[in-house]
Amino acid sequence: MNYRMKLMGMAATAALLAGVTVASAADVEVIHWWTSKGESAAVSEFAKALDANGQDKWVDSAIALGETARATVMQRALGGDPPDAAQFNPGRQYEELIAAGLLLDLTDLATEGQWEEVIRPKQISAACKVDGKWWCVPVNIHSNYWAWYSKPAFEKAGVPEPRSLEEFVAAAPKLQEAGIIPFAIGGDGNGWQIQLLFQNMVTEALGVENRNKMFTDKSAELAGGAEMLGVFEELRALKQFTDEGYANRNWNDTTNLVITDKAGLQVMGDWARGEFAAAGMTGVEDFGCIIGLNEDKPLVSTDGDIILFFKQDDPEVEAAQKRLAQLLISPEVQVAFNNAKGSMPVRADVDMSTADPCMQKALQAVEDPSKIVTATNRFITENTNQQINELVAQYFSDDSMTAEAATASFADIIANSD
Repeated sequence: MNYRMKLMGMAATAALLAGVTVASAADVEVIHWWTSKGESAAVSEFAKALDANGQDKWVDSAIALGETARATVMQRALGGDPPDAAQFNPGRQYEELIAAGLLLDLTDLATEGQWEEVIRPKQISAACKVDGKWWCVPVNIHSNYWAWYSKPAFEKAGVPEPRSLEEFVAAAPKLQEAGIIPFAIGGDGNGWQIQLLFQNMVTEALGVENRNKMFTDKSAELAGGAEMLGVFEELRALKQFTDEGYANRNWNDTTNLVITDKAGLQVMGDWARGEFAAAGMTGVEDFGCIIGLNEDKPLVSTDGDIILFFKQDDPEVEAAQKRLAQLLISPEVQVAFNNAKGSMPVRADVDMSTADPCMQKALQAVEDPSKIVTATNRFITENTNQQINELVAQYFSDDSMTAEAATASFADIIANSD
Protein backbone atom coordinates (compact mmCIF):
# COMPACT_ATOMS: atom_id res chain seq x y z
CA MET A 1 0.00 0.00 0.00
CA ASN A 2 1.51 3.35 -1.00
CA TYR A 3 1.59 6.46 1.16
CA ARG A 4 -1.41 8.13 -0.50
CA MET A 5 -3.56 5.02 0.00
CA LYS A 6 -2.54 4.92 3.67
CA LEU A 7 -3.53 8.56 4.08
CA MET A 8 -6.85 7.97 2.32
CA GLY A 9 -7.51 4.90 4.41
CA MET A 10 -6.88 6.71 7.67
CA ALA A 11 -9.01 9.66 6.54
CA ALA A 12 -11.85 7.36 5.51
CA THR A 13 -11.78 5.51 8.83
CA ALA A 14 -11.85 8.77 10.79
CA ALA A 15 -14.73 10.05 8.66
CA LEU A 16 -16.81 6.91 9.18
CA LEU A 17 -16.32 7.21 12.91
CA ALA A 18 -17.40 10.84 12.74
CA GLY A 19 -20.33 10.14 10.44
CA VAL A 20 -19.14 12.43 7.65
CA THR A 21 -18.30 12.02 3.99
CA VAL A 22 -14.69 12.09 2.69
CA ALA A 23 -13.62 13.81 -0.52
CA SER A 24 -10.07 12.47 -0.50
CA ALA A 25 -9.51 12.87 -4.24
CA ALA A 26 -8.85 16.54 -3.66
CA ASP A 27 -6.43 16.05 -0.75
CA VAL A 28 -3.01 17.54 -1.50
CA GLU A 29 -0.10 16.11 0.48
CA VAL A 30 2.73 18.63 0.85
CA ILE A 31 6.15 17.71 2.25
CA HIS A 32 8.10 20.62 3.72
CA TRP A 33 10.60 21.46 6.47
CA TRP A 34 8.87 24.56 7.86
CA THR A 35 8.78 23.43 11.49
CA SER A 36 9.89 26.37 13.66
CA LYS A 37 7.36 28.66 15.32
CA GLY A 38 7.63 31.37 12.66
CA GLU A 39 7.74 28.88 9.80
CA SER A 40 4.68 27.02 11.09
CA ALA A 41 2.77 30.30 11.23
CA ALA A 42 3.79 31.02 7.65
CA VAL A 43 2.95 27.64 6.12
CA SER A 44 -0.43 27.73 7.86
CA GLU A 45 -1.29 30.63 5.55
CA PHE A 46 -0.91 28.28 2.57
CA ALA A 47 -2.99 25.59 4.26
CA LYS A 48 -5.75 28.03 5.22
CA ALA A 49 -5.92 29.42 1.67
CA LEU A 50 -6.27 25.97 0.12
CA ASP A 51 -8.78 24.69 2.66
CA ALA A 52 -10.85 27.85 2.23
CA ASN A 53 -11.59 27.13 -1.43
CA GLY A 54 -14.15 24.56 -0.31
CA GLN A 55 -12.87 21.88 -2.69
CA ASP A 56 -9.47 20.79 -1.49
CA LYS A 57 -7.61 19.93 1.70
CA TRP A 58 -3.97 20.57 2.58
CA VAL A 59 -2.41 17.38 4.01
CA ASP A 60 0.63 18.51 5.99
CA SER A 61 3.79 16.36 6.01
CA ALA A 62 6.36 18.38 7.94
CA ILE A 63 9.86 16.92 8.28
CA ALA A 64 12.46 18.78 10.31
CA LEU A 65 15.69 19.77 8.49
CA GLY A 66 15.83 20.47 4.79
CA GLU A 67 18.27 17.77 3.77
CA THR A 68 16.15 15.12 5.52
CA ALA A 69 12.95 16.35 3.90
CA ARG A 70 14.54 16.49 0.43
CA ALA A 71 15.98 13.00 0.82
CA THR A 72 12.53 11.69 1.75
CA VAL A 73 10.96 13.35 -1.27
CA MET A 74 13.62 12.00 -3.64
CA GLN A 75 13.31 8.49 -2.23
CA ARG A 76 9.55 8.47 -2.60
CA ALA A 77 9.53 10.13 -6.03
CA LEU A 78 12.15 7.84 -7.52
CA GLY A 79 10.43 4.87 -5.84
CA GLY A 80 7.13 5.58 -7.60
CA ASP A 81 5.21 7.03 -4.63
CA PRO A 82 5.69 10.81 -4.82
CA PRO A 83 3.87 13.33 -2.66
CA ASP A 84 1.57 15.75 -4.46
CA ALA A 85 3.85 18.71 -3.72
CA ALA A 86 7.12 19.40 -1.96
CA GLN A 87 9.24 22.31 -0.81
CA PHE A 88 12.70 22.69 -2.37
CA ASN A 89 15.22 25.51 -2.67
CA PRO A 90 16.04 27.08 -6.03
CA GLY A 91 19.03 25.38 -7.59
CA ARG A 92 20.22 22.06 -8.91
CA GLN A 93 18.54 19.91 -6.27
CA TYR A 94 15.63 18.89 -8.50
CA GLU A 95 17.18 18.77 -11.98
CA GLU A 96 17.00 14.97 -12.09
CA LEU A 97 13.27 15.10 -11.31
CA ILE A 98 12.73 17.27 -14.39
CA ALA A 99 14.92 14.99 -16.51
CA ALA A 100 12.99 11.93 -15.33
CA GLY A 101 9.66 13.50 -16.31
CA LEU A 102 8.27 13.26 -12.77
CA LEU A 103 7.10 16.86 -12.35
CA LEU A 104 3.81 18.45 -13.35
CA ASP A 105 4.21 21.04 -16.11
CA LEU A 106 2.83 24.36 -14.84
CA THR A 107 3.42 26.38 -18.01
CA ASP A 108 -0.30 26.89 -18.67
CA LEU A 109 -0.78 28.40 -15.21
CA ALA A 110 2.31 30.58 -15.56
CA THR A 111 1.10 31.92 -18.89
CA GLU A 112 -2.40 32.61 -17.60
CA GLY A 113 -1.09 34.26 -14.43
CA GLN A 114 1.65 36.20 -16.25
CA TRP A 115 4.29 34.90 -13.85
CA GLU A 116 7.07 36.11 -16.12
CA GLU A 117 5.86 39.69 -15.70
CA VAL A 118 5.00 39.77 -11.98
CA ILE A 119 7.92 37.75 -10.54
CA ARG A 120 11.10 39.64 -9.70
CA PRO A 121 14.09 39.52 -9.92
CA LYS A 122 14.53 37.40 -13.03
CA GLN A 123 16.91 35.07 -11.19
CA ILE A 124 13.90 33.82 -9.23
CA SER A 125 11.99 32.89 -12.39
CA ALA A 126 15.07 31.16 -13.81
CA ALA A 127 14.96 28.62 -11.01
CA CYS A 128 11.54 27.38 -12.13
CA LYS A 129 11.53 28.06 -15.87
CA VAL A 130 13.75 25.46 -17.52
CA ASP A 131 13.92 24.97 -21.29
CA GLY A 132 10.92 27.24 -21.73
CA LYS A 133 8.64 25.37 -19.31
CA TRP A 134 7.65 26.11 -15.72
CA TRP A 135 8.30 23.26 -13.28
CA CYS A 136 7.76 24.92 -9.92
CA VAL A 137 6.21 27.89 -8.12
CA PRO A 138 8.60 30.33 -6.41
CA VAL A 139 6.93 31.44 -3.18
CA ASN A 140 9.44 33.87 -1.67
CA ILE A 141 12.81 35.57 -1.88
CA HIS A 142 15.10 34.64 0.97
CA SER A 143 18.50 36.15 1.54
CA ASN A 144 21.33 34.61 3.56
CA TYR A 145 23.06 37.96 3.88
CA TRP A 146 21.83 39.11 7.28
CA ALA A 147 22.98 39.49 10.86
CA TRP A 148 20.42 39.86 13.67
CA TYR A 149 21.23 41.34 17.04
CA SER A 150 19.68 42.07 20.42
CA LYS A 151 19.46 45.79 21.09
CA PRO A 152 19.17 45.26 24.88
CA ALA A 153 22.32 43.10 24.83
CA PHE A 154 24.41 45.84 23.25
CA GLU A 155 22.89 48.41 25.58
CA LYS A 156 23.77 46.25 28.60
CA ALA A 157 27.36 45.89 27.34
CA GLY A 158 27.60 49.65 26.85
CA VAL A 159 28.65 49.45 23.21
CA PRO A 160 27.04 50.93 20.08
CA GLU A 161 24.84 48.78 17.88
CA PRO A 162 26.98 47.37 15.05
CA ARG A 163 26.63 48.33 11.40
CA SER A 164 28.92 45.55 10.14
CA LEU A 165 30.37 42.21 11.17
CA GLU A 166 33.69 43.99 11.65
CA GLU A 167 32.15 46.41 14.16
CA PHE A 168 30.52 43.46 15.95
CA VAL A 169 33.88 41.69 16.36
CA ALA A 170 35.31 44.86 17.92
CA ALA A 171 32.41 44.98 20.41
CA ALA A 172 32.32 41.22 21.18
CA PRO A 173 34.74 41.29 24.17
CA LYS A 174 32.50 43.84 25.92
CA LEU A 175 29.48 41.60 25.39
CA GLN A 176 31.44 38.71 26.87
CA GLU A 177 32.38 40.81 29.92
CA ALA A 178 28.69 41.61 30.40
CA GLY A 179 27.86 37.90 30.67
CA ILE A 180 26.32 37.72 27.19
CA ILE A 181 27.18 35.13 24.53
CA PRO A 182 28.57 37.45 21.86
CA PHE A 183 28.06 35.22 18.82
CA ALA A 184 25.17 32.77 18.50
CA ILE A 185 25.54 29.86 16.10
CA GLY A 186 24.45 26.21 15.88
CA GLY A 187 26.04 23.09 14.47
CA ASP A 188 23.08 20.84 13.68
CA GLY A 189 22.39 19.23 10.30
CA ASN A 190 26.00 18.63 9.30
CA GLY A 191 26.96 22.21 10.08
CA TRP A 192 24.82 24.10 7.59
CA GLN A 193 24.57 27.17 9.85
CA ILE A 194 28.35 27.40 9.93
CA GLN A 195 28.52 27.06 6.17
CA LEU A 196 25.92 29.81 5.74
CA LEU A 197 28.17 32.10 7.77
CA PHE A 198 31.16 30.89 5.76
CA GLN A 199 29.51 31.57 2.40
CA ASN A 200 28.59 35.08 3.48
CA MET A 201 32.20 35.69 4.49
CA VAL A 202 33.38 34.28 1.14
CA THR A 203 31.28 36.82 -0.77
CA GLU A 204 32.55 39.63 1.44
CA ALA A 205 36.18 38.57 0.91
CA LEU A 206 36.17 37.74 -2.80
CA GLY A 207 33.52 40.14 -4.05
CA VAL A 208 30.51 38.97 -6.03
CA GLU A 209 32.31 38.68 -9.38
CA ASN A 210 35.21 36.54 -8.15
CA ARG A 211 32.94 34.49 -5.92
CA ASN A 212 30.78 33.61 -8.94
CA LYS A 213 33.88 32.92 -11.03
CA MET A 214 35.24 30.55 -8.38
CA PHE A 215 32.09 28.42 -8.53
CA THR A 216 31.42 28.54 -12.27
CA ASP A 217 35.04 28.01 -13.38
CA LYS A 218 35.79 25.57 -10.56
CA SER A 219 38.80 27.74 -9.85
CA ALA A 220 41.20 26.12 -7.39
CA GLU A 221 43.33 29.26 -7.67
CA LEU A 222 40.60 31.47 -6.20
CA ALA A 223 39.42 28.80 -3.76
CA GLY A 224 42.93 28.30 -2.44
CA GLY A 225 44.08 31.93 -2.54
CA ALA A 226 45.01 34.43 0.14
CA GLU A 227 41.46 35.80 0.43
CA MET A 228 40.06 32.37 1.22
CA LEU A 229 42.82 31.72 3.74
CA GLY A 230 41.73 34.95 5.42
CA VAL A 231 38.12 33.70 5.53
CA PHE A 232 39.15 30.54 7.37
CA GLU A 233 41.28 32.55 9.78
CA GLU A 234 38.37 34.92 10.52
CA LEU A 235 36.01 31.96 10.97
CA ARG A 236 38.33 30.51 13.60
CA ALA A 237 38.52 33.90 15.32
CA LEU A 238 34.72 34.09 15.55
CA LYS A 239 34.57 30.77 17.34
CA GLN A 240 36.04 32.28 20.52
CA PHE A 241 32.88 34.37 20.86
CA THR A 242 30.35 31.54 20.78
CA ASP A 243 29.36 29.12 23.55
CA GLU A 244 30.08 25.45 24.20
CA GLY A 245 26.47 24.48 23.59
CA TYR A 246 26.58 25.35 19.89
CA ALA A 247 27.42 21.88 18.54
CA ASN A 248 23.96 20.34 17.99
CA ARG A 249 21.81 23.45 18.33
CA ASN A 250 19.26 24.13 15.60
CA TRP A 251 18.91 27.52 13.97
CA ASN A 252 15.68 28.63 15.63
CA ASP A 253 16.95 27.80 19.12
CA THR A 254 20.01 29.84 18.18
CA THR A 255 17.76 32.72 17.13
CA ASN A 256 15.93 32.41 20.45
CA LEU A 257 19.19 33.22 22.27
CA VAL A 258 19.10 36.61 20.53
CA ILE A 259 15.34 37.02 21.08
CA THR A 260 15.80 36.45 24.83
CA ASP A 261 18.89 38.75 24.97
CA LYS A 262 21.16 35.87 26.03
CA ALA A 263 23.27 36.34 22.90
CA GLY A 264 24.38 39.43 21.06
CA LEU A 265 24.27 38.54 17.38
CA GLN A 266 23.48 35.73 14.95
CA VAL A 267 24.30 35.50 11.25
CA MET A 268 21.29 33.83 9.64
CA GLY A 269 19.02 34.15 6.65
CA ASP A 270 15.96 36.37 6.81
CA TRP A 271 13.75 33.49 7.92
CA ALA A 272 15.07 34.41 11.38
CA ARG A 273 12.92 37.52 11.07
CA GLY A 274 9.88 35.24 11.18
CA GLU A 275 10.94 34.03 14.63
CA PHE A 276 11.19 37.60 15.90
CA ALA A 277 7.73 38.31 14.45
CA ALA A 278 6.30 35.18 16.08
CA ALA A 279 7.69 36.45 19.41
CA GLY A 280 5.83 39.74 18.91
CA MET A 281 8.98 41.73 18.18
CA THR A 282 8.96 44.56 15.66
CA GLY A 283 12.54 45.34 14.73
CA VAL A 284 12.13 48.90 16.02
CA GLU A 285 12.95 48.58 19.72
CA ASP A 286 13.68 44.90 20.31
CA PHE A 287 16.16 43.78 17.69
CA GLY A 288 18.35 45.14 14.94
CA CYS A 289 19.51 43.81 11.59
CA ILE A 290 22.54 44.26 9.36
CA ILE A 291 21.88 43.67 5.67
CA GLY A 292 24.72 42.16 3.66
CA LEU A 293 26.78 41.92 6.88
CA ASN A 294 27.71 45.54 6.17
CA GLU A 295 25.16 48.35 6.07
CA ASP A 296 27.39 50.29 3.67
CA LYS A 297 27.33 47.40 1.18
CA PRO A 298 23.78 45.99 1.21
CA LEU A 299 23.33 42.67 -0.59
CA VAL A 300 20.47 40.23 -1.04
CA SER A 301 20.77 36.72 -2.43
CA THR A 302 18.28 34.99 -4.71
CA ASP A 303 17.65 32.12 -2.35
CA GLY A 304 14.17 31.19 -1.32
CA ASP A 305 11.64 28.41 -1.40
CA ILE A 306 9.85 26.83 -4.30
CA ILE A 307 7.06 24.26 -4.48
CA LEU A 308 7.31 21.35 -6.91
CA PHE A 309 4.27 19.36 -7.99
CA PHE A 310 4.58 15.69 -8.91
CA LYS A 311 2.62 13.98 -11.66
CA GLN A 312 -0.30 11.94 -10.33
CA ASP A 313 -2.66 9.47 -11.97
CA ASP A 314 -5.84 10.99 -10.55
CA PRO A 315 -7.13 13.97 -12.63
CA GLU A 316 -8.97 15.36 -9.58
CA VAL A 317 -5.71 15.48 -7.64
CA GLU A 318 -4.00 17.21 -10.57
CA ALA A 319 -6.77 19.81 -10.64
CA ALA A 320 -6.28 20.38 -6.91
CA GLN A 321 -2.51 20.69 -7.40
CA LYS A 322 -3.05 23.42 -9.96
CA ARG A 323 -5.49 25.28 -7.72
CA LEU A 324 -2.85 25.23 -4.99
CA ALA A 325 -0.16 26.46 -7.38
CA GLN A 326 -2.31 29.44 -8.31
CA LEU A 327 -3.02 30.24 -4.67
CA LEU A 328 0.67 30.13 -3.69
CA ILE A 329 1.51 32.99 -5.99
CA SER A 330 -1.69 35.01 -5.57
CA PRO A 331 -1.15 38.53 -4.17
CA GLU A 332 -3.10 38.01 -0.94
CA VAL A 333 -1.37 34.74 -0.05
CA GLN A 334 2.04 36.13 -0.98
CA VAL A 335 1.62 38.99 1.51
CA ALA A 336 0.26 36.77 4.32
CA PHE A 337 2.90 34.06 3.92
CA ASN A 338 5.92 36.33 3.56
CA ASN A 339 4.99 38.67 6.40
CA ALA A 340 4.94 35.60 8.67
CA LYS A 341 7.99 33.94 7.11
CA GLY A 342 10.33 36.93 7.19
CA SER A 343 10.99 36.71 3.45
CA MET A 344 10.13 38.98 0.53
CA PRO A 345 7.27 38.20 -1.85
CA VAL A 346 8.27 37.16 -5.34
CA ARG A 347 5.62 39.47 -6.77
CA ALA A 348 6.56 43.10 -7.33
CA ASP A 349 2.91 44.20 -7.46
CA VAL A 350 1.89 43.63 -3.81
CA ASP A 351 1.64 46.19 -1.02
CA MET A 352 4.33 45.65 1.62
CA SER A 353 4.14 49.11 3.18
CA THR A 354 3.36 47.57 6.59
CA ALA A 355 6.55 45.48 6.59
CA ASP A 356 9.07 46.08 9.38
CA PRO A 357 12.28 48.14 8.91
CA CYS A 358 14.43 45.10 8.14
CA MET A 359 12.22 43.93 5.29
CA GLN A 360 12.07 47.49 3.98
CA LYS A 361 15.87 47.40 3.65
CA ALA A 362 15.64 44.21 1.63
CA LEU A 363 12.77 45.44 -0.56
CA GLN A 364 14.85 48.47 -1.47
CA ALA A 365 18.00 46.43 -2.20
CA VAL A 366 16.25 43.82 -4.35
CA GLU A 367 15.25 46.49 -6.86
CA ASP A 368 18.94 47.18 -7.62
CA PRO A 369 20.55 44.46 -9.82
CA SER A 370 24.02 45.39 -8.53
CA LYS A 371 22.98 44.38 -5.01
CA ILE A 372 21.68 40.90 -5.95
CA VAL A 373 23.86 37.82 -5.35
CA THR A 374 23.10 34.54 -7.10
CA ALA A 375 22.37 31.77 -4.61
CA THR A 376 25.21 29.28 -4.10
CA ASN A 377 22.82 26.39 -4.82
CA ARG A 378 22.54 27.58 -8.41
CA PHE A 379 26.22 26.74 -8.93
CA ILE A 380 26.79 23.52 -6.99
CA THR A 381 25.05 20.19 -6.55
CA GLU A 382 23.81 18.83 -3.23
CA ASN A 383 26.84 16.50 -3.18
CA THR A 384 29.29 19.41 -3.39
CA ASN A 385 27.24 21.37 -0.88
CA GLN A 386 27.51 18.53 1.63
CA GLN A 387 31.27 18.26 1.14
CA ILE A 388 31.65 21.97 1.96
CA ASN A 389 29.33 21.56 4.95
CA GLU A 390 31.45 18.74 6.33
CA LEU A 391 34.72 20.59 5.81
CA VAL A 392 33.58 23.84 7.40
CA ALA A 393 31.90 22.07 10.34
CA GLN A 394 35.03 19.99 10.97
CA TYR A 395 37.26 23.05 10.81
CA PHE A 396 35.03 24.99 13.21
CA SER A 397 34.97 22.17 15.77
CA ASP A 398 38.56 20.88 15.43
CA ASP A 399 41.10 23.46 16.56
CA SER A 400 43.94 21.22 15.41
CA MET A 401 42.99 21.73 11.74
CA THR A 402 44.92 24.70 10.42
CA ALA A 403 43.48 27.42 8.22
CA GLU A 404 46.00 26.44 5.56
CA ALA A 405 44.82 22.81 5.57
CA ALA A 406 41.17 23.84 5.42
CA THR A 407 41.85 26.22 2.52
CA ALA A 408 43.64 23.48 0.59
CA SER A 409 40.73 21.08 1.16
CA PHE A 410 38.25 23.70 0.05
CA ALA A 411 40.23 24.33 -3.15
CA ASP A 412 40.19 20.59 -3.87
CA ILE A 413 36.41 20.38 -3.37
CA ILE A 414 35.81 23.32 -5.73
CA ALA A 415 38.22 22.01 -8.39
CA ASN A 416 36.43 18.65 -8.42
CA SER A 417 32.87 19.89 -7.90
CA ASP A 418 29.95 18.45 -9.89
